[in-house]
Amino acid sequence: EPRSTWCCWVWTLVIAAMNSLVFFINLLLMLVIFTIVLLPTIVVVYFGFQCHSRVLHSTARYCKTLLDDNSSSALIILGFVIMSPLIVVAMAIYCSLARRLRLFMCFQPCSRAVYKGVKWRWYEEGGLCGCARGWDTQVKAWV
Repeated sequence: EPRSTWCCWVWTLVIAAMNSLVFFINLLLMLVIFTIVLLPTIVVVYFGFQCHSRVLHSTARYCKTLLDDNSSSALIILGFVIMSPLIVVAMAIYCSLARRLRLFMCFQPCSRAVYKGVKWRWYEEGGLCGCARGWDTQVKAWV
């Protein structure tokens, strides 16, 4: 049966808050994974830019003794070259983890707020506390 207008608005806010929470959990997980996987690129590009004479030209000892402009340019180029494969690895790790944790099954449509007695989708599909219906654990996907 349809909900009253007041109840519909309250449930819409609850569902929007829950979807926002799931979105921020996904965003935080993605941020952590990408930061960890891309850390070598970040470090190499940082030192390349820090020691190049036309960019920052730091007075640190390692910039004076180890890195000149040519080696700083090589570090910058190397950092940007290894970035593409590392982005693919980070995205594969994130997708695998999100699939294993079933994070995308937590999103709820706002149409659930309109009618009473409608079960939550993650519960119907097996979501967080059990295996999904028809979930075949033998299927492997390679990215």
